[in-house]
Amino acid sequence: MIRRLSVSLLVIAAMMSGAPVASQAQSQSTLTRNVRDEVLNGRAKSVGRLPATQSMRLVFVLAHRNQVELENFLQELYDPYSPSYRKFLTVEEFTVKFGPSQEDYDSVIHFAEANDLTVVGTARNRMNLDVSGSVASIEKALHVNMGVYQHPTENRTFYAPDREPTMDLAVPLWRIAGLDNYSIPRPLVRVRSNATSKATTGSCPSQSFCGSDMRAAYYGGTTLTGAGQSVGLFEFVGTDLTDLNTYYKNAKQTNNVPITLLSTDGTTTSCLASAGCDDTEQTLDMTQALGMAPGLSSLVMYVGSTDSAIFNAMATAKPLNAQLSSSWAWLPVDPITDNPYFEEFAAQGQNLFDAAGDSGKWTASTEFVWPADSAFLTTVGGTDLETGSAGGPWSSETAWADGGGGISTNKLEIPSWQVTAAAGCADCSQTYRNGPDVSANANHTFYVCADQTTCTANVYGGTSFAAPMWAGYLALANQQAVSNGQSTLGFINPTLYTIGLGSSYDSDFHDITSGSNGYPATVGYDLATGWGSPNGSALINALAGTCLLYTSDAADDLTR
Repeated sequence: MIRRLSVSLLVIAAMMSGAPVASQAQSQSTLTRNVRDEVLNGRAKSVGRLPATQSMRLVFVLAHRNQVELENFLQELYDPYSPSYRKFLTVEEFTVKFGPSQEDYDSVIHFAEANDLTVVGTARNRMNLDVSGSVASIEKALHVNMGVYQHPTENRTFYAPDREPTMDLAVPLWRIAGLDNYSIPRPLVRVRSNATSKATTGSCPSQSFCGSDMRAAYYGGTTLTGAGQSVGLFEFVGTDLTDLNTYYKNAKQTNNVPITLLSTDGTTTSCLASAGCDDTEQTLDMTQALGMAPGLSSLVMYVGSTDSAIFNAMATAKPLNAQLSSSWAWLPVDPITDNPYFEEFAAQGQNLFDAAGDSGKWTASTEFVWPADSAFLTTVGGTDLETGSAGGPWSSETAWADGGGGISTNKLEIPSWQVTAAAGCADCSQTYRNGPDVSANANHTFYVCADQTTCTANVYGGTSFAAPMWAGYLALANQQAVSNGQSTLGFINPTLYTIGLGSSYDSDFHDITSGSNGYPATVGYDLATGWGSPNGSALINALAGTCLLYTSDAADDLTR
């Protein structure tokens, strides 16, 4: 079945327009699924109940208002022929036009308080309401039993509700986050099983690649540094900035970008090896974004325990980050639950890059694909890069064997801006979303410092290096756009595909035509490397130098 956000949104639109809905006295369920199939079909065996006195923290997520108008607005926003082209909204403007009403938000607050739940966090876009309470209070408020189950594929137990939650609440909730821990988010960094490397051209210790080497290979200039731009990193675990400082010391470089560690829901931002915490992913995310854009005004690490908390913090930050990156994957109950945040990103001019994964081609057995197959973000695959010298220019590139890519395992509909490219790709689906969109180096050729004790060379790799690298690259393009008197670029996928299908494709991208991740790299778009990697300032000029023309249909998929 093709999953389309618009189907659920039609239901929301009907509710908001006065169509018959459940009365306040009648229990109603959320507009997306919250219960695991494994619980419902018995694959996960019950082993007990959560203690009634145990405290839990949840996020009540409210639905957008005026959804049809939001869809129309996004189409206009990304149509170069429209007078609204790239006239992005502030958080306050988005909230007034499309956020939940204050009355509805207050109703949810009153519902929580009436059910012995404590409000522990609010959001200025009125989308998230964080609450805490005992298991007994949550079970009573949501009409569920919070069970403990044996995980069907992992050697552990997990907690989850035994049925879809229902609430005596007139306001339709979109989702309730934090109800289960069936899927533990995983960082997409990968460790080489054999630490021997053929790397010979990196400028970091043992000839491994520094983040600055990626800047030299993929940008090659000095003028653009990301000045005036900020990057936001999505993290489920905090970090220790000692590791970042050690990296720069050993690389004989200096970091001048202010770093902010922001807890989005009370999750600790600290990560100490002595306490059993590993900050490898978090540190390398920073070094790759900073290496590409060393002149950023700021870098913010958004740390939280749920995707809802982190994404909404990114959508409501002061100031907003125009470029965002995530190197984590998880298995959601319902793959459309995060789409409202992604819609807000697009409306506010934010672009999220997501790592495509490190298990080769996507198949039905690939568990951790989401959110890489969402049409609302830019998916980044992996390559094996060779440079001409230490800190030198791009020399050659092949597809990385472990790089993620393929056809949406969640059966998410193909976006219109991808249809023409997919028609020219023998392995692509003409029905479902294909990935990745672009790619960059992900082989085990990097220098990494982590856990306050260890620095390694040529041991770690993964598309988690490539995603923040692209976020840094977009900061360069946005810097140039602003200097040209334009707005920042916002969601870039329709533009990327226009460039890929244009006559200057070979000069704007490195078209990677050798290697395989299970799908072969071919001329043009493919499921191993997407359109390829950025080719110096040419792609920046194509993104920011002129207004690219594509039909308004290319923006339609921002509303799916």
